[in-house]
Amino acid sequence: MVTFYRMATRALITGITGQDGSYLAELLLEKGYEVTGIVRRSSAPNLWRIEHLLDRIELRPGDLLDQLSLMKVLAEVRPHELYNLAAMSFVPASWDQPMLTGEFNAQGVTRVLEAIRQVDPGIRLYQASSSEMYGKVREVPQTELTPFYPRSPYGVSKVFAHYITVNYRESYNLFAVSGILFNHESPRRGLEFVTRKVTDGVARIKLGLADSLRLGNLDAQRDWGFSGDYVRAMWLMLQQSQPDDYVIATGESHSVRELVQIAFDHVNLDWQRYVRLDPKFLRPAEVDHLVGDPSKARTALGWRPAVDFAGLVRMMVDADLALVSQAHGGPESRSAVALDSGMTAPIQSLRSAGIE
Repeated sequence: MVTFYRMATRALITGITGQDGSYLAELLLEKGYEVTGIVRRSSAPNLWRIEHLLDRIELRPGDLLDQLSLMKVLAEVRPHELYNLAAMSFVPASWDQPMLTGEFNAQGVTRVLEAIRQVDPGIRLYQASSSEMYGKVREVPQTELTPFYPRSPYGVSKVFAHYITVNYRESYNLFAVSGILFNHESPRRGLEFVTRKVTDGVARIKLGLADSLRLGNLDAQRDWGFSGDYVRAMWLMLQQSQPDDYVIATGESHSVRELVQIAFDHVNLDWQRYVRLDPKFLRPAEVDHLVGDPSKARTALGWRPAVDFAGLVRMMVDADLALVSQAHGGPESRSAVALDSGMTAPIQSLRSAGIE
């Protein structure tokens, strides 16, 4: 009797050490994938988000600035699916480094596409687009057909990446899709992002380690969801019979003020006693009312977010309470904080986030 074994699907993830990369790696491993991540050579590897996965995944050196390194990894790994999540992702920093942002986020995507075209055009590509492409919005809510009007170098670079992906799909018949993801957060978010800055600040204030939290525009509104939900949408896009682009969002908009209020309420504190407005945290050009219409993803992919906004904020506050408490000798352990998705978040080295 001959026994046939089904070969595991191979996935390659750029940006695997980031928030989305870590959740995506977990999801793919649960589905039986062989997962390889591309990491840039660094004297101080930033692996804290995937430490719990290192014995189950493979890491290979590569760089979006180096075409040959990408082609080498593709030729060696021969992935069935490639998720391009690597980017200069902190929007305010794109004003300080606009040229480097373009090299990574725009030309880097072109290098990925060209590597696929030359090595194996059968590889299915997911490209991470962004709601920041809408910028000065033309309609509310935003759909896949809403015109782009980016308001930052980051947004501009993402528009190029989005359209070069469409161009390669149509010109070379590649299975290349873009997910226009609206803001998505988690306890693994970096402290430079306002969501983590708020939840980390609330934890420090609650534990008596800080007495104020400095923020910029409290009226800025975003469509915030949970990263663990959004990586599921990425995977679903690559399982379809035809490539297409999708808005991934909750369809609900919330202000930074609401974020702050829910976070402080969760620890029974009055946010108005602790929040200070600081002009240095204002953007040179703010985006308008960002809220996505996920109808197409609901209909075509069967995707819906499982974690709502309030649940996301409370999840992040709880995780930061445990992390900050542990870092300062408290009894709680970050690894014991269960996320609503059933996943746990590893310990991050603490960094300054403008909190006094």
